[in-house]
Parts: sequence; C-alpha cells; structure tokens
Amino acid sequence: MAIKTGFQFQSYGVSHPGCVRQLNEDRHLMAPRSGLWIVADGMGGHDAGEVASTAIVEHLSTIGVASSAPDLRARFEDRIERANAEIWALSQARGGATIGSTMAALLVFDHQFACFWLGDSRVYLLRDGVLSQLSRDHTEVQELIDRGLLTPEEARSWPRRNVVTAAVGVNREIAIDMELGQIRAGDVFVLNSDGLTAHVSDAEIREAVLDSDPESACGLLLNTVLERGGTDNVTIVVVKCLPQPEDTMLRPFDRGLRHVG
Repeated sequence: MAIKTGFQFQSYGVSHPGCVRQLNEDRHLMAPRSGLWIVADGMGGHDAGEVASTAIVEHLSTIGVASSAPDLRARFEDRIERANAEIWALSQARGGATIGSTMAALLVFDHQFACFWLGDSRVYLLRDGVLSQLSRDHTEVQELIDRGLLTPEEARSWPRRNVVTAAVGVNREIAIDMELGQIRAGDVFVLNSDGLTAHVSDAEIREAVLDSDPESACGLLLNTVLERGGTDNVTIVVVKCLPQPEDTMLRPFDRGLRHVG
C-alpha cells in the first residue's frame, strides 16, 4: 500500500564525500511509497556526524504509510524527535560535545506538500521555470543578511558563513521550520546539503533540473561540484511530480499555516 496522491513521482539521489574529505557524513532517504524524501548533513567529526545523520535516516525509515496528511506529519515529527533525543544523549555521554545534523525533508500526501528543515540543508522548488528556495538557512550569515548587516554578495565570502544556528541533536528540545504548499504537475523539488550550494549557484541548479530527468540532473550537479573542488560532502535528491489519472481529495497538513502557490 502506498500513499494516496494525484501524482506519480520520479526521484533520484546521489551522495559523495567530495574532493577533500575522506568520510561522508551526509545521508539521504527516498521513500516515495511513504511520501518522504530527506537529506541529512552530519556534523561533529568522525564517529559523530555520521552517527547523527544516520540516526535521522534510520528513524525516518520506519515511517510507514500514513492514513492522512496530519498522520504523515505526526509520524515524521515523532521520528525526528526520537532521533534528536538519541543524538542529544550521545552528546551528553561524550561530555557535551557538539554532535548534530542539519536536515531538509519533503513530505507529500494527496495534492499537498510540506517541507521541513533545520540548518543549512535546503529545499528548492522549480515551478513554471522559476526556481524558489522554500527553506531558509539557519546560519549566522543568514541572520546578518536578515538584519541588513551583510549583503548576499558579501555573505559568500564571510569567514563564518558555514556556522549553523540550528540542527537536529544540538539541543534537548527541537523546533523545526516548515513550509506548506499545493503540488502542481511538473513541479520539481531539489533537496541538498550545503556541499552543493558552496559551489553551484541557484541559477545553475535551475539550469540543471530544467527539462532533465532526476538522475541526469543529479549527475550534472554532482559533476559540477567535483569539477570545482568539492570542499565538502555533497548530497542531492531531485523529485519530479507527474500527473496520474486518479484524482483524490485534498487533505492539507494544516489549514491554518501559510501556503505556497
């Protein structure tokens, strides 16, 4: 049994340690039958960052098939909270060492989508040829941009541009940002760790996914990162929404929250 949806989904994901690091602390999960795709970028060094990102993926791999959009959201939040508790406990057992993972997730049910994120892993939406970043980075540099103290151009070379201000596992309690919307045929979602956006612009992401199948888009983006030095682990998941004959009732995740599109 799979989720009820008015669409079929083509998806593909790639993950690579990059050109500098030997260990890949990124993880990703694609579970289209559950309506879930996620990228997790671990931090904390060997035997810590990879443990954090793996914990997120392992907990979410048990999400199963939900009966409604609110049920899917509840299952997702439950498993993220479990992962957070597991990572936090590991950190405390190691004397309070910083261990955690950024996260970007896409959930779909019926004609609705929800994206969730913490840190600087991102979710993009390509719709009608226009690429929009649905997530908003939890980083020091983004806070400076929001306060008008840095321009986006200055932010690209800011010394602390990679410092994240939120992640799974770094605090006992967790609060995840979310964006909701309605899916349209032809929509393409891109989930990625910051190893992609460190080397590839939004315009280049758009060009790679425009008129390409998910596998080709992932391959092109990964090759571009590696050709430019790949200073970090990089993970990319591309999800394309195609129509199918059956129509279904709308079951929004939460009618009271802001919607996209």
